[in-house]
Amino acid sequence: MADLPLNRRASTLAFIPDVVLPGGMTATLHKVVAGNGYLYYLRNVAANDASARGRSSLADYYSTRGESPGRWHGAGLAALGIQPGDEVTEEQMKALYGLGRHPNADQIEDRVFNEEMDKDAKLKDAHRAADNASRLGHPFRVYSDDNEFRKRCAKAYEAHNIAHGSDPGDAISDDERAQIRSTIATKMFTEHYGRAPIDARELSGWVARNSRPPTTAVARFDITFSPVKSVSTLWAIAPREVAEKVEAANHAAVDDALHWLEHNATYTRLGRNGVRQVDVDGLVAARFAHRESRAGDPDLHTHVLIANRVRTTDGRWRTLDAAMVYQAIVTVSEIYNTRLEMHLEEAVGVEFAERPGVDPSKRPIREIIDSRY
Repeated sequence: MADLPLNRRASTLAFIPDVVLPGGMTATLHKVVAGNGYLYYLRNVAANDASARGRSSLADYYSTRGESPGRWHGAGLAALGIQPGDEVTEEQMKALYGLGRHPNADQIEDRVFNEEMDKDAKLKDAHRAADNASRLGHPFRVYSDDNEFRKRCAKAYEAHNIAHGSDPGDAISDDERAQIRSTIATKMFTEHYGRAPIDARELSGWVARNSRPPTTAVARFDITFSPVKSVSTLWAIAPREVAEKVEAANHAAVDDALHWLEHNATYTRLGRNGVRQVDVDGLVAARFAHRESRAGDPDLHTHVLIANRVRTTDGRWRTLDAAMVYQAIVTVSEIYNTRLEMHLEEAVGVEFAERPGVDPSKRPIREIIDSRY
């Protein structure tokens, strides 16, 4: 596939491992495990970073808040019969990101099951055919979590929220979470050893040993694209026709960065210890464009949830070569940065310049310095 022409800084940064650009990184990457982790994204990502959706559906949320629904993205969608730009539903997120199955698994399984039963197939054979029809390779391995410390913490978080009149699944601040964990850890340590921890170091060591999550498959990677603050500020104060251009420029910059990622760093690996790197159809991702921070401040940003499933040319579904994605994230961020500047300069006529920083070891952030609005 043809490479995307790069602009300025991005061309020098391809595949540099373990590189961080302090103060300039505007695309961040996190991996998320399979199971019910998709519920976090329904509350905190799909629903505009809000920590409490209550019992409303995504459709209800979008209609009441005036936000645009999440949309599917990536060349890999063609193999699934889904069009880029189609709306993302809760059921699809559960199937793909929770179970590693086709986003429309429920409909597919129902159709195949009924077809098999119409052919007078045995019940177990119809169920097996339906199960196979929705698979995208091996289903995600999800192991039960029997860790007592983690269970007690989870119950304590829910109790904390209920006591404060919040939904049991709401997010808790880092300070409150740390205090709850420390209280539970001290109690459990004392129960086990018959004495209190000698000091904070002994307690922290116990917490580290008892906080390890169970081994569970990685279901997806979350890349979050965030422009510098001056871009969100301009979008918030400019006339509507200008604000729409700013938003469109931001979407175009995300498109450019994802295009490069899909054409230059999207592979899988085959063979013993993954010795062979293999081409794939493309990415399967859900994209959520948001316009506010959790505090309600203007904050243009985009979450892209990349499924850990790609299809090779032989038609088989496998996992992403995650190492390539991690190595490429710096380049992806640089492409987003420079393309956003270019799109805004062309569409709105603004100018960017480096803003002097307080730390000389960090590269200055580039902000808007000239705008007529």
